[in-house]
Amino acid sequence: MNADMLSFDEALAILLDKARPIAQTESADTLAASGRVLAREVVSSITVPAIDTSAMDGYAIRAGEVPLPGTSLPVTQRIPAGVIGHALQVGSAARIFTGAPLPPGADAVVMQELCEADGDSVVINHHPRVGEAVRKAGSEVAPGSLVLPRGVRLGAPEIGLAASVGVARLDVVRRMRVALFSTGDELIMPGEALPPGRVYNSNRFQLRVLLESLGCEVNDFGIVPDRLDATRATLCAAARGNDLIITSGGVSVGEEDHVKPAVDAEGTLDVWKIAMKPGKPLAFGHVGECAFIGLPGNPVSSFVTFLMMVRPLILATQGAGKVMPRRLSLVADFDWPRPDARREFLRGRIADEGGVQLYDKQGSAALSSIAWANGLIDVPPGTPVRRGDVVRFISYADLLY
Repeated sequence: MNADMLSFDEALAILLDKARPIAQTESADTLAASGRVLAREVVSSITVPAIDTSAMDGYAIRAGEVPLPGTSLPVTQRIPAGVIGHALQVGSAARIFTGAPLPPGADAVVMQELCEADGDSVVINHHPRVGEAVRKAGSEVAPGSLVLPRGVRLGAPEIGLAASVGVARLDVVRRMRVALFSTGDELIMPGEALPPGRVYNSNRFQLRVLLESLGCEVNDFGIVPDRLDATRATLCAAARGNDLIITSGGVSVGEEDHVKPAVDAEGTLDVWKIAMKPGKPLAFGHVGECAFIGLPGNPVSSFVTFLMMVRPLILATQGAGKVMPRRLSLVADFDWPRPDARREFLRGRIADEGGVQLYDKQGSAALSSIAWANGLIDVPPGTPVRRGDVVRFISYADLLY
């Protein structure tokens, strides 16, 4: 590794250290809070379940009245969910359904598959124990207990849990506002005719989707011409009212690379060489109070750098308690005999058998590699991989939301 290169961990640590957590919060309807970061913990004011309930469809009984399989009991009542039954008569059973309150006197539920209806009676083909198939009052949530901690990102499980304790609104961190634009006169939009030497602007599409999946409010400034005055004007406009500006391309030192001099003129900028592949160049700075990140122009480099560098920064800015993805230890179904001196993030996917396969084209312009993959293989610098080795795999499931 070159001495002027930052290691991946060094660069990420600098980014996270510079994160400025958003202080503003707002109240959101629980039903509309998906993807938001919780700003205040949720504490339950109720007991869940409020009373003893049946865990399945079956028959509520007194366990002591069924000493042996084959015991027959008269069925004296029927209790669907939402209905309060009357006290269970001695020597009887109650037909009961999942979620229904247990009638007073009952201490067990026998699932219907272990019973046989016989007219107005039921034959219990099982020897039940006290508490069987019963959800005890307060077994899930007690009053005053912590339901959701501050800093958790709200998905379907968290929102369902909040709703289960009656919370209709949640205090969440204000959405992060991100300005996005691309540079390059070679870029055109899908739907337009493709002249020689031009390319479709895939970065704009993939970066916008990635930002929206993180709960960001995206202000899209489109494609900026390769002119210094246009780049400076767009930067100034983008800095107003946004927390972060993200660009792709144009941060090198070529005659047509105007992002670096534009940020230098309007703010401050550091251009880093990071010992990672793909994605070596990364620019970080500020335009006024707005943070700036310049990503590589190559689409795979832009994608990988966003996931591994920008995503943690955004989550930290949003106040999320967990910003780094899990790494799974899986067996390689491939050989990678010529490693790079930099840390590599190879595009791969988990096979049906559980091993990790490698896409055959790992170039930084091969968008097909990220569409084929379902994760990234994290290979340390200078480390060859042989079939059967254990590798670190980061699933898209932990990266693309």
